[in-house]
Amino acid sequence: MAVKGKHKKRENPWLNLGFNIILPSLIMSKADDWLGLSPAIALVIALLFPIGYGLVDFVRSRKCNVFSIIGFASILLTGLIGLLQLPKEYIAIKEALVPALIGLIVFCSAFTRYPLIKTLLFNDAIMNVDLINRRLQELATQIAFQKLLSSSTLKFSFSFLLSTILNYLLACYFIHSETGTAEFNKELGRMTFWSYPVIVLPCTIMLMATLIGLMKRLEKLTHLNWEEMFVGLQTESDENHFKEE
Repeated sequence: MAVKGKHKKRENPWLNLGFNIILPSLIMSKADDWLGLSPAIALVIALLFPIGYGLVDFVRSRKCNVFSIIGFASILLTGLIGLLQLPKEYIAIKEALVPALIGLIVFCSAFTRYPLIKTLLFNDAIMNVDLINRRLQELATQIAFQKLLSSSTLKFSFSFLLSTILNYLLACYFIHSETGTAEFNKELGRMTFWSYPVIVLPCTIMLMATLIGLMKRLEKLTHLNWEEMFVGLQTESDENHFKEE
């Protein structure tokens, strides 16, 4: 059986976690004790890792979206707040503002022809789009499918509301020292480290619950099972059957 096209190399989640969470947290927390670096230099070095990773990923994939831009701006704002020694309260505001802005974009997309869930999930790299569209047309369920995408996108946007609240509370809990100090860097490092289990995991669970609910509903709208809808899950006999239809 011939292989259809070339699969793009997937992002290594361990590299992502290391460059964006672990290394910056470690540097901000320990640079003063281990290397004797000034708070400003330690903060700059820590921020270079996620910024550099983002730039390399952009050059490699040649893709940039609004969420990447917001994430990049968030990192730069964190650095500026520390380097300019702005009031520490700005960190909590910034931490809450970023997911709130992303959530607003996701929420608004639900009322357009291109809800975000459709962009994330309903593409040829992940799902058998042609087969699903054909079944939706045959069963006259296109309108119900569009409503399903919109409602799922709305549910997804609420995960960012949760992230906004958790981000703000996490910043308030960890950040007590004034910006521009070694203590501030350490607190920022601890906050960055704990942001993954405290914020990312609950929001990921909410996203997965939303996607599972969407797929179960899509099964009823198309009379297809998951193996038939997702790319790479079909057996060879299944693929031959689809071609014959």
